[in-house]
Amino acid sequence: MQSGIFGAAAIRATGDPLPAETLTMAKAAGAVLMGAVGHPDFDTVAPEKRPEKGLLRVRKELAVFANIRPAYCYKALETMSPLRQEVVSGTDLIIVRELTGGIYYGTPRGVDRSGPEPIGTNTMVYSRSEIERIARWGFKLAQGRRKLLTSVDKANVLDTSQLWREVVTELGAKEFPDVKLEHQLVDSCAMLIITKPTHFDVVVTENLFGDILSDEAAVLTGSIGMLPSASLGERTGLYEPVHGSAPDIAGKGIANPYGTILSSAMMLRHSFGLEKEAAAVEAAVSKALNSGVRTRDLKGEATTTQVGAAVVAAL
Repeated sequence: MQSGIFGAAAIRATGDPLPAETLTMAKAAGAVLMGAVGHPDFDTVAPEKRPEKGLLRVRKELAVFANIRPAYCYKALETMSPLRQEVVSGTDLIIVRELTGGIYYGTPRGVDRSGPEPIGTNTMVYSRSEIERIARWGFKLAQGRRKLLTSVDKANVLDTSQLWREVVTELGAKEFPDVKLEHQLVDSCAMLIITKPTHFDVVVTENLFGDILSDEAAVLTGSIGMLPSASLGERTGLYEPVHGSAPDIAGKGIANPYGTILSSAMMLRHSFGLEKEAAAVEAAVSKALNSGVRTRDLKGEATTTQVGAAVVAAL
C-alpha cells in the first residue's frame, strides 16, 4: 500500500492539488482510497489551484465515469434522520451518477468580461455512447437487486435529457428486459426521495443531477458521514466518503470514519471481487452501530479511533 498527498494538503506542499508523483501512484494502483480534499482557505484562489480541480483531474486521468453512491438507513440510525422514522425505515437505494460529462465538463464555458457586463457560460453535452455506458451500469446493478431502475432527467425542458431518455429506454428494451425501467423528472425525483425513499432501488442520472440528488439522499441515513462512494470505469477504481473535509474538527479525533470504512468495503467488492470480505466489513459496521458506538454527528461520544476499534472487534 502506498500513500500520496492530494487536495489542500498537496497545494500547501507543492502548489498543485494533484502532484505528478501522486497521480503516477494512483494510475499504477489496483484501487485508490481517498480522503476529503477541500479547505476554505482555497475558496478564493484561481480555479485551477483549488483542491476540487485535483479531484476532477484524477477522475479524468483514471477514466472513471460511474459514481456509485449507496444510501442505506441502518436500523440503529433510523431516529437520526430529520425525516420521520416510518418514512426512512427500510431505505436501501443506490444512485449511479455519470461523472465525466455534462455541464461540469462541456464547452464552451467560462466568464466573458469583454462586454458591458460579465456573462457566464456552461454547456451541458452528452453523447449516445456516454449515456449508454452509464445506463448500463445502472441496469446491471438493478439486476442484482430488486430489478427496478429509475432514470432521472429533465426531458420536458432540456434537449440533452430528451436524448438521455431515448437512449436509456432503447438500451433497457434491448439488453435488460428483466429490469423494470421508470423515468422521473429531476424535480419530481427530489421530492420522492424525501417523501417515499423506500420506493427507489437504483437511480441513474447525469452529472449535475446526480451530484445534487446523492447529497440529498444523505439526509436519509442520519448523517452524511455514513455515506461511501465508488467511482468506477475501465481501470482503477476510486473510493471516497461522500462527506467533506470538515476542517473545524480536523485533528481532534472526533470525525466519523464510518463513511471511509464503508468505502473500503466497496473497494473490496468492486475492484477486487471480494464479496464475502466486503459483506463482513458492512456487517461489522452494523454491529458497531447497534452496540452504540457513535461519533458526535450521530449523537454519540465515541472518538474516531474507538469507532475503528469497534469495527475491527466486530470483524
